[in-house]
Amino acid sequence: MRLEAAELGAQLGERATLVQFSSAFCQPCRATRRTLAEVAAMVEGVAHVEIDAETRLELVRALGVSATPTVLVLDASGRVRRRAAGQPRKADVIAALGALV
Repeated sequence: MRLEAAELGAQLGERATLVQFSSAFCQPCRATRRTLAEVAAMVEGVAHVEIDAETRLELVRALGVSATPTVLVLDASGRVRRRAAGQPRKADVIAALGALV
């Protein structure tokens, strides 16, 4: 599947985009937000986009997101290359990006 900037409500990264689905009361989502923001700041051309799952139910259903946090790693064209549910480790995020950038 491929996602466009209009669907995400934000520009795609030049090289990759980290898309995080979160919900308001999700404690692991806060830590995930920090981790993904740190990685995006470290790796040139990578964007981090956080989406509120509760307000974007149509997109959540289309992508089959069943838990928060769920993280999608998109390539430069917006194609979903990796997907993980739960709080990711920084090293795992960097490794997932390594294959794309």
